Amino acid sequence: MTDEVETVTFSVDGPDGSDDVEIPAGLVDILGEEDDESMAQVVADIALMGFANRAHTLAHHGEGDASDELEAIEESTLDLFEERFGVTYGEATGHSH
Repeated sequence: MTDEVETVTFSVDGPDGSDDVEIPAGLVDILGEEDDESMAQVVADIALMGFANRAHTLAHHGEGDASDELEAIEESTLDLFEERFGVTYGEATGHSH
């Protein structure tokens, strides 16, 4: 039997609709790096990290050569990553090409 874990729900709004995601509140707290960082900021950080990881994987670790469009998408994503976190994706992950 497991103890009940408190969860929080976040809404994601986009140009073509909305969706909700439920996450354990304690996980969001653990993943936050600064005390003054809101839970929403933590979730947004993790989302951008996930998208940067996926863009990099698709562009560099998929089968065959990446298209010009995919390379441009990855470059834009990594630029947004650096703007948000103040370090490059390679510096943050220790992984670069």
